[in-house]
Amino acid sequence: MKVRILYHDHCFDGAASAAFFSRFLEAKYCAGAPAEFLYTGMAHKASQLFEDSLFDGDINAIVDFKYSPHPALTWWFDHHQSAFLSVDDQEHFKRDTAGRKFFDPTYRSCTQFIADVCRERLDYTAPDLAELVHWADIIDGAQYESAKAAVELGQPAMKLTLVIEGSKGSELVQRIIRLMQSKKLDEIIADPRVQETWGPLYERHLTSIDIIRDRARCDDGVVSFDLIGQDVEGYNKFIPYYLFPESVYTVSVSNQSFRTKVSVGSNPWVTGPLKHNLATICERYGGGGHPRVGAISFEKGDVERARVVAEEVRALLRT
Repeated sequence: MKVRILYHDHCFDGAASAAFFSRFLEAKYCAGAPAEFLYTGMAHKASQLFEDSLFDGDINAIVDFKYSPHPALTWWFDHHQSAFLSVDDQEHFKRDTAGRKFFDPTYRSCTQFIADVCRERLDYTAPDLAELVHWADIIDGAQYESAKAAVELGQPAMKLTLVIEGSKGSELVQRIIRLMQSKKLDEIIADPRVQETWGPLYERHLTSIDIIRDRARCDDGVVSFDLIGQDVEGYNKFIPYYLFPESVYTVSVSNQSFRTKVSVGSNPWVTGPLKHNLATICERYGGGGHPRVGAISFEKGDVERARVVAEEVRALLRT
């Protein structure tokens, strides 16, 4: 049996979701039969498409990523407000009666969502993965005790997040997915292949703090900065709040290997309700996310358009 799992790549919650769901499938649907688990990392792009070749398994699943109406899709779990590419896709999901596709945007993490659905509706628990579920909820829900804790990366899960988010390609992330199914997080970060990536990424993390400190400004509670031309493809999203504790929102522009990106976030340590739903704002420009964090993808190199949109979003958040 061939099992194909599509997951949100370079994301701790995406990797943890794939790991937990693999354990569930292996126990409930592959018991007694040899199964080959294959993983495909998915990234949000300006023109999101699900090609037929992605669904080449006897079982095909998507976790922590957008919905596809493809007839070969067997399982789906997501918790993002912007889970559907179109109204037609949302209606397709609503018509599904197989009982294997689940959506709940009230969850902080998809891993916790999968664990709860498995326990409450699918007669499956994995007590040994409780640490993984716990940290996925903290990391994806920005439940750190402080910006200092989130940026200084003291816990194994935080170190592992840096490796997952910063490693090139998907090979190491998929190795981590397989390790997550049976290893504790401190054992995974100690893995030699993980360690050889962790060291250089941590040095880049420290450098990115200095770059953002030099380039960022905070006006009316909104931190904004432009990383175009800098050797920073991704950064710890809590750095702005570490540098500007009084800030409420962040808007940044950056280049990645496959896209130009506007990132929009909110300070998790601000008390009281926020005035803006960031996913809704990003949806206006073809992006999405969660109410407190979102992003907008542009074609690689479309820097000027990204800068225009970033300025529009910054102006809106300043109001």
